[in-house]
Amino acid sequence: MESRQVRIISNVKVSDRYWHMIVDTSGMKETVEPGQFFNLLCDDGLYPFLRRPLSVYRINSDSNTLEFLYLTKGIGTKKMTELHAGGKIDIFGPLGTGFKINDSEQAILLLARGVGIATLAALAYKAIDYNKRVIAILSARSQNDLLAADFLTSIGVTVFKVTDEEGTSEVTKVEKLVNRILIEYEIHALYTCGSKRLARLMQNVAKREGLPGEIALEEHMGCAMGVCFACVCNIYDGNEIKSARVCVEGPVFPLEQVVL
Repeated sequence: MESRQVRIISNVKVSDRYWHMIVDTSGMKETVEPGQFFNLLCDDGLYPFLRRPLSVYRINSDSNTLEFLYLTKGIGTKKMTELHAGGKIDIFGPLGTGFKINDSEQAILLLARGVGIATLAALAYKAIDYNKRVIAILSARSQNDLLAADFLTSIGVTVFKVTDEEGTSEVTKVEKLVNRILIEYEIHALYTCGSKRLARLMQNVAKREGLPGEIALEEHMGCAMGVCFACVCNIYDGNEIKSARVCVEGPVFPLEQVVL
């Protein structure tokens, strides 16, 4: 991992709250895995001082590009919206631990909420490339926020959409949908990101069905290198609970290991 200046190919607004950035990573030697992230310098000035961690939305090895789908929420991401095609941005990474896809898992279920959809999109793309059957439940405030749905459908993912505005995103309703999918598609593994409520649901399902699973955690970060301990979470270690750094040991953890 290293810090590098990369050229911005595009940086466009794709909904009321989300932007989509594509950068040129020609010359980058490291392999980027789904679930890993980069720490982006939002502005050349001193404020905001800290970088912003963004998970990778798409990894395009053929064109040597990376894509980020980000929510404009604070000063840092708002500064990023001012960056234009042809300009440069400093990115540090790839960082963290990514998702694992086992050969024995022929059908996988992804459950993502909000910006967590972007994190799981890269996993879906890799799984499809590995000839896995991928089923995804995408949850968001509104249809307008289900930004990756068309992309996932286009690559062969079976997509189910649930939203707050339609009253279909309640945990009890999502649980019924998950149970139906488990039977209909003979799911072998579970993956989730973006909601602790839905993550707890997936933990319960995994335990009940004896299925392996992974979760990508979202946390505010300082250094993103494991030094500052700003992004610590609790995980189970046998009968004990210990701390782990999301930026180093994570952001992807075994689903059953994370204390939610």
